[in-house]
This record gives sequence, structure tokens and C-alpha cells, in this order.
Amino acid sequence: MNHQDFLSNLSSETRKRLTQRLDGPGIKHLALHWGLIIILGLAIYWGMPGWQLLMIPQGILIVFLFTLLHESVHQTPFRTKWLNNLTARVSGFLIFLPPIWFKYFHFAHHRFTQVPGKDPELETEKPRTILSYINHVSGIPTWIYHFKILLQNALGDCNSNFLPKKAVASVVKEARLLILSYITILCGSIFFQSATLLWIWIIPIFLGQPFLRFYLLAEHALCPTVANMFKNSRTTFTNRFVRFIAWNMPYHTEHHTYPTVPFHKLPDLHKIMQNELIHIESSYTAFTGKYITELKTK
Repeated sequence: MNHQDFLSNLSSETRKRLTQRLDGPGIKHLALHWGLIIILGLAIYWGMPGWQLLMIPQGILIVFLFTLLHESVHQTPFRTKWLNNLTARVSGFLIFLPPIWFKYFHFAHHRFTQVPGKDPELETEKPRTILSYINHVSGIPTWIYHFKILLQNALGDCNSNFLPKKAVASVVKEARLLILSYITILCGSIFFQSATLLWIWIIPIFLGQPFLRFYLLAEHALCPTVANMFKNSRTTFTNRFVRFIAWNMPYHTEHHTYPTVPFHKLPDLHKIMQNELIHIESSYTAFTGKYITELKTK
């Protein structure tokens, strides 16, 4: 069975139950995620004993807002549209990834998952050697890419084939406002001679990015470049904390098969389709070990 056959076999009642959007679960999840970021930020700011070590979990919590941004562009974490838009903008701002631009990038990824020449995620080659793997998980290429996209968009250089002409003006405006905001914050920090944001935001996200790279690599790497979502995506089993900060996106085959299912309903979808899954992994550690054995030594 391919993913299309699976979807066509779902009853209308099951579809309705799975795709119901609610504000409650998302608000509770968001309050805890953002709350942890604020608590750790305050602990770092107040210089609590061992505050330097807190920058790592702080960075992980912030960079994993990428998964909330990802969900928000689908308009699924909340029933209320402005809540989805707000969380997308805040998340994108904190990780230097413009949300409007990312929406079109991500929708193209869903429409052409693992299709060479059409899936924009395939434009960046997965690491094939030990050195390229180390470079990838360092997060440095990711930050370079984020800043490059911001600058290109701000200059009006929006020629990606997945970006419709009607969206160009919004994408350019978005990038310029983001850059202006970052410059304003930088100037304010210099004027007040404050390094607070450096310690509670900037350094942590650089420390946290490698953890997001490890996580994201498991979604499609080592899967064939075919259109069937059961074959081109992977579901990875993990602990509650990872599922929490990733907004249940470890159920990734499930998400790609039925992207309008909210994060809090993905475990239910998994129960229905678990026997159809092809690429599953027992943990992210297990996947990482398997991936490294596939790498060339040069």
C-alpha cells in the first residue's frame, strides 16, 4: 500500500477526528515550551550556579522552535489563525528564518518530497563523508544559509522556483523588517552595554543547532528518492522530551502522509498506520550510528 491508498481507505469519520484543530492542546504545549525558555533565560541572566551549562538546554529549546514554525505554517497547532501566525513569526524571528519564505519552501518540500530537482531540501546535499558530516552537524552551513536567504530576500533577489510572484513583495518586506529588527536590537545592546541577549539567546542557539541537525537528518536521509511517503520518510521512536520539543514531529512519515493532522493527533494517526510504515528507527542514537557507518572516510 502507498500513502495515497492508505488515505483513500480512511473513513470520513476518522478523517474528521484526526484533522480536528483545537486551541487547547497547542496553548498548553506552547506555554510549557516558551515557559521553559523564559525560566532558563532568567536563570542564565541571574547567574545561577552552573548557568553556563544551562545555555545548552536553552539553545536546544530555542532552535527546536523550528518544529513549531514548521507546524505553524501548516496552520495546525491551533484552531485560531492568528495564533498560528504569531507563533510562526516569533519562532522564525528567534532562529533567523523568515516564516513567509519558509512557508513556500516547506510546501514545495511536501508537494515534491524526495523528488530530485523539485524538492528544495534536496538542493543541499546530505553529508556523504566524515568531514562533510561534521561540518553539517556543526550547524555552521545552516546559519550561513539562513543569513544568505535573509540578505537575498531583503535585496529582492527572490528567484526560487517554489516562490510565486504574488508572494515576492511580502517576502522582501518580511526580510527587511527582520534585518531592521536585528540591527535595532544590536544597536540597543551596544548602547546599553548589555550582553544579556548574547548569553540567553545568541550563544545558546549556536550551541543548540547541532542537536537540531542530528534530529532533522533522520527525517529523510537514507530513504529513496521516490514519491511514496511510506518509502521516502522515516518515523523515529524517541523519549517524551524529544517528542515534546519537536511537537511530535518524530512521527514524520505520519506527518508527510497526512500533513493536515495537528501535532496532538499524530500519535493517533501512528496507531492507525503503524503496520504500513517502512522506514522506522528505534532512536535517534540508532539512526546516527547507522548513518555514520554509511559515510565515506575521505
